[in-house]
Amino acid sequence: MPIPDVFRDRVATWDGTPAPTRAAATIALVRPGVGGPETYLLRRQQTMAFAPGMYVFPGGGLQESDREVVGWVGPSSSQWGERLGCDPDTARALVVAAVRETFEESGILFAGADEHSVVADTSSPELQKARLDLDAGELSFGDFLGARDLVLRSDLLGAWSHWITPAFEPRRYDTRFFVAAVPRGQSVGTLPGEADRATWASIASVLEAVKAGEAAMLPPTWITCRELAQADPTTLVDDARAREVRPIEPRLVKVDGEWFLDNPIEEEAHG
Repeated sequence: MPIPDVFRDRVATWDGTPAPTRAAATIALVRPGVGGPETYLLRRQQTMAFAPGMYVFPGGGLQESDREVVGWVGPSSSQWGERLGCDPDTARALVVAAVRETFEESGILFAGADEHSVVADTSSPELQKARLDLDAGELSFGDFLGARDLVLRSDLLGAWSHWITPAFEPRRYDTRFFVAAVPRGQSVGTLPGEADRATWASIASVLEAVKAGEAAMLPPTWITCRELAQADPTTLVDDARAREVRPIEPRLVKVDGEWFLDNPIEEEAHG
């Protein structure tokens, strides 16, 4: 995989010492579209320290408040720990972080009054303000849910993959990728501060735009889009259960004097 231009200077000056990683979570939102399945993407502002100008799924780093107790239905912490390859408490925090970050950055909320319901509309001024308060760290997700008698619907998420930022990058993330279909009736809200553009787009068109150099993505996002290009939103979470989730960390390789990132997925596919 070619190294994104934004990283080339970092590779040239890297001393070989990897920076520590930070746990993170992201959700690829999928909905049906005329041209095939669509996903929601944010373009990070050029001023951001990590992945400036890149199109990404909603997500972000795990916060200490994500470890607090929240109302919860669906697979247990232990079940998520087995699925994500970590201890139950960390697994629970990762699911909370994924749902919280997605609500902050898109307005899509995977929560309901019980295991049989999901919030039908998140466009009210009160909920939009809550997004801002969560993003500013002025409100924990547990308090947000508790004040509204809501529970997190972990059963609406599917674990998809586990990517680790390459060692040469000074800001590194250990990220679990989840997938989910957009709940009926919900729509995205205002643009978050970390992004300068957001869009629903057919996954096929996104892949073509990246290939043509009209959009930029980090390899994990691009590969996830490629894997979801034929996804059926109605079976997405069930399909995710059949996948193996294991750490994937692209590494630097030199070919004819040029640096590239290896692609462990492609290497395994071709033996």
